[in-house]
Formats: sequence, C-alpha cells, structure tokens
Amino acid sequence: MRKDGRANDALRQVTISPNYLGYADGSALITCGKTRVLCAASIEATVPPWMQGRGTGWVTGEYAMLPRSTLTRTPRETKGLSGRTQEIQRLIGRSLRAAVNLSLLGERMIIVDCDVIQADGGTRTASVTGGLVALHLALRRLIGDGLVPESVLSSPVAAVSVGLVDGEALLDLCYEEDARAAVDFNVVMNASGEFIEVQGTAEGKPFPRSRLDDLLDLARRGVSDLIALQSQALRAT
Repeated sequence: MRKDGRANDALRQVTISPNYLGYADGSALITCGKTRVLCAASIEATVPPWMQGRGTGWVTGEYAMLPRSTLTRTPRETKGLSGRTQEIQRLIGRSLRAAVNLSLLGERMIIVDCDVIQADGGTRTASVTGGLVALHLALRRLIGDGLVPESVLSSPVAAVSVGLVDGEALLDLCYEEDARAAVDFNVVMNASGEFIEVQGTAEGKPFPRSRLDDLLDLARRGVSDLIALQSQALRAT
C-alpha cells in the first residue's frame, strides 16, 4: 500500500467536470488526487500563417501553473516561457492532434489552454486527459453547427505517469512519489492501445527492458481507465 492507501496499479481518485466554464467553446476541470487542472478550448476561424491555404486545421495547447498552485509561490512567466513550459505545451499539442482528423477540420485552429490550479504531480498528464474532453466538446459544437463531419473525431487519447519507486512499479505518481522515483515515465496512448508519446528517464541507475515493459503495461491499464472516465464525463453533457 502507498501513503494514500492505493494499490500500486491504482489511479488516484479522478473526476472530470465538463462544461466548467460558461464562455469557452469546450471546457473541463480535471482532478487527479490533489492535482487540479482547468482546461478550456477556443475555436478560431484561422490557422497559423505557415498553414494557410492548405485546407487543413490545427490543434495546439498552452500550459501554465497559477502562482499558488504549489507550496510556495511560482512566479508568473511574464518574461517568456520556461523550457519546461514550452516542452509541456508541445506534448499537449502533439497528444491532442492525435485525436483529431485535421484534414476535416477546415482552416480552423483549436487552442486548448491548460491552467494548473493545484499541483501534486502529473500536471502534464492531467492536462492531456482533461484537455481531450474540452477539445471534444468544442468539436461537438462545430459538428452540431454542420461545419465539420462527425468523423473529425478520431480515437480519444489520455496520459498517465508511471515509475519505479523503492523497486516497485507504480501508476499515477503523486509529487512525493515522483520526487523519489528511480525511473519516471509519462505515457500518452489512444483507445486502441497505441502509443502517441513516451517520455521517460532513469534518474539514477539504468534499468532493464523487462522493467520498461512492466511500466508500459501499467500505463496501458491506467490510460484505459482514464478514457472510460472521459467517455463517462462526455455522456453526461
């Protein structure tokens, strides 16, 4: 048993509240244990300049941590984004684009803003999982208006962390576990069990292939549960 009483292969308590914001084209508040991320999707009738004239759309993500989402105040990034923030934004964008048939979106862009309200590990994976719900709701609006076909929606995606802590393979690490992990991975997958992105490293000693397989299997089960929760949240709207 872990400090919070979970089994090694158990997610933290996850809730997804869709349509959390009144003005966004799609939104969701996702809570994973003590981590909370507010995701909001905005539809824009344009694409980046480098994509204009191609007849295809774009999905991108933006990420920020509110100053008191952490134990001590995190300064706002008013003088440019940190390398960490840029890397997480690229992860969110790549992950969410895998859930959309961009060629059917037309020359539109959907921006998914992910703002961390409270951080206790797994903010980037929560952003992907909650961001998918916000994105899906925005696309549903376009489908309802007859602007795009239903087939614009591809397979849903979700993300989860896994790691080796004190020799044990753990799913969905909280901050304390993440800080002690000898191996730490963030895994993004779709509903078919296909990988979209795997980010991982050995913090100390190298680890064998067999442990990698254990972690990826653990991530697959976690992602499957998260996709089921996404579907449940969307059915409630």
